[in-house]
Amino acid sequence: HDLRTPLTAIRGYLDLMDNDNLTDKQINYLKTIDSKVKDLTELTEQLFDFSKTLDIQNELKKENVCINDILEDALASFYSLFKASNITPKIKICEEKVVRLINENMLKRIFENIISNAIKYSENDFNVKMYSDGLIEFSNKTDKLDQVSLEKFFCRYYTVRNVKKSNGIGLSIAKQLVDLNNGKIEAEYKNNNLIIKIKF
Repeated sequence: HDLRTPLTAIRGYLDLMDNDNLTDKQINYLKTIDSKVKDLTELTEQLFDFSKTLDIQNELKKENVCINDILEDALASFYSLFKASNITPKIKICEEKVVRLINENMLKRIFENIISNAIKYSENDFNVKMYSDGLIEFSNKTDKLDQVSLEKFFCRYYTVRNVKKSNGIGLSIAKQLVDLNNGKIEAEYKNNNLIIKIKF
C-alpha cells in the first residue's frame, strides 16, 4: 500500500499534464516517465504477489484438481493479449484427464506467470503441449537469452537485460508455487527455443 499510493499519485499528475502546451522534447520526457512508472507499478504488484505467496505457505490447502481444465482456462484468459501481441498459440492438450492433489489457485498463478513471461519473450510464436503423464511444455522462439540468463532464470529479481518489461519475479513465484505443490519445473534453451517444463 505504501508503494502503490505514491505511484498512483504520479500517474494521476501525468494524466493531468496538458500535452498541447509542451514541447516535443518535454512530451518525450513525460512518455519516458510514464513508461518507467508503469514498469515500477508492475514490479510493485509482483512484490505484493510474492509477499502473499510467503503468507499462504503455512495455509496450503490441496484438493483433487483437473490440470487440463485449469490450463485451458488460463490460456483462454490470455486470448486478447495473444491477439494484441500477434501471437497465434499452438496448443496440444491430451484428452486424458490429469488429476492431481494440488492447490487450484496456486496452479492458476503458475500458468498465468509462465504464459505472461512467454508473451514477453516470444517472437510471435508460443507452443503448449500437455501429456497424459502430467508433463507440460511451454515453448517459444527467442534470441534474447544465453546460458548465463538461463541459469538464473528462476532467481528472484533477476532481469534479462535485453528484454523489456521483464523483472524476473513472476518465474520465481511460479517455481516456488510448483515446489509447494510437489512438482518440478525447469527451463531449457535449445536452437533459440526457450522451453519451460512442469510436471506434477
